[in-house]
Amino acid sequence: MKLNPNKTASRRKMRKAHFGATSHERRIRMSSPLDKELQRKYRVKSIPVRKDDEVKVMRGKHKDVAGKVTAVYRKKYVIHIDRCMRDKANGQQIPIGLDASKVMITKLKLDKSRKAILQRKDQAGDKKGGSSQMNVDNLAGVD
Repeated sequence: MKLNPNKTASRRKMRKAHFGATSHERRIRMSSPLDKELQRKYRVKSIPVRKDDEVKVMRGKHKDVAGKVTAVYRKKYVIHIDRCMRDKANGQQIPIGLDASKVMITKLKLDKSRKAILQRKDQAGDKKGGSSQMNVDNLAGVD
């Protein structure tokens, strides 16, 4: 049952929105959950995955494989991880594309903009009824 009258429940419109999404919309759709320790530290449940994040595969054939994200392929909605490879017939190895929702981020690559995103998401959670404000020093000391 549809709850919000301002949003569509149409399968056709959802597919059009998914496959016709712009690059910045795809970035948000390619979010991954943080592991429990990072969730407690930053008080954020998920964040868009990016290159150089360390992730752990949670579903599928490559479950429990951990590695660094080598590429985020927004056009195909997949990410490539350095330890998830497949052998071609000629012996060459190519990366396997994994869905971003099937991995969990275990270590974030923090820079100035990423810290700002985490702080902004935490403050949005405070307005919704979260606990006290996150300490900026937590972000400054982590790299």
